[in-house]
Amino acid sequence: MKFLRLLLFPFAIIYDLITRIRNYFFDSGIFKSTSFTIPVIVVGNLSVGGTGKTPQIEYLIRLLKNKFEVAVLSRGYKRKTEGFVLLDKKHKAIDVGDEPLQYFKKFDAISVAVDANRVNGIHQLISQKSTEVILLDDAFQHRKVKANFYILLTKYNDLYVDDFLLPSGNLRESKSGAKRANVILVTKCPSNLSIIEQQKITKKINSNKNQNVFFTSISYANNLKGSLDILISNLIAYEVLLITGIANPNPLLEFLSSKNISFEHLKFADHHHFSDEEIKHIKSEFEEIKSKNKLILTTEKDYVRLSEKLENLSYLEIETQFLEHQSQKFDELILNSLN
Repeated sequence: MKFLRLLLFPFAIIYDLITRIRNYFFDSGIFKSTSFTIPVIVVGNLSVGGTGKTPQIEYLIRLLKNKFEVAVLSRGYKRKTEGFVLLDKKHKAIDVGDEPLQYFKKFDAISVAVDANRVNGIHQLISQKSTEVILLDDAFQHRKVKANFYILLTKYNDLYVDDFLLPSGNLRESKSGAKRANVILVTKCPSNLSIIEQQKITKKINSNKNQNVFFTSISYANNLKGSLDILISNLIAYEVLLITGIANPNPLLEFLSSKNISFEHLKFADHHHFSDEEIKHIKSEFEEIKSKNKLILTTEKDYVRLSEKLENLSYLEIETQFLEHQSQKFDELILNSLN
């Protein structure tokens, strides 16, 4: 794999040149960026793969939903519809994407829409809803929108400063793109990450004086939801068939193992749409488990896609948690940006 990526290095140089020219055209005004009459907050990353954007969007929703009329706009990855779609109760994951549907089902007091054309999507939300602030999901490279605040996510064990551009690495654009961020969040950190280690990472990132660096970890819920609502500690008495269709299931596997939970793992690609044959295979695997205490466990994002196809299905919620009481300063930065 490393040798293949080395062979692809010349293509990464070409890709770097293209993205640098594109960013220069936006920075110099040759390409137009659209500003809006209401605040827009962007959550995104420089690299492909899961950095924790969904729980970060949910963190912002919880912070803002009782103070503002909040809307979330996503492109709706792998959806079968086109153009602007404002989510309602009839929509399924295949219509709008799993993450937007998760936001819609989880939070009653917000609007959720999908549109690959983010400028059009924002205009539609402003015209159709009494929106006061818009959260743009996975839009750090969407330069056609001029946002008020940019949040850049990077994983603790896979920092963007240690990576290289596609296809030789996993970066969507040069590391210099990080300069557009108001805040850099180092995500999926160990909950006991020391202050000294945080300082080392901050120095390595080499943020500018106008940027703030924060550290977050993933916090798992104490109980399952879905067909079986039990404490996570009680799962030790169950045989678990774990189904994942996310970019990086390793943190979940490590969490379950740390709780001494016995499970068999069926791994699928990120945002995977399960075929009838795959559902049949999952049911067969579950039936082969002889224990009476058994269940199918999945992630919250996968539950959105699987709940209509599988019984005995439960999921485990996750939340973003800031380290060392950093949430207060982060919250203040967000709220101040909206004034």
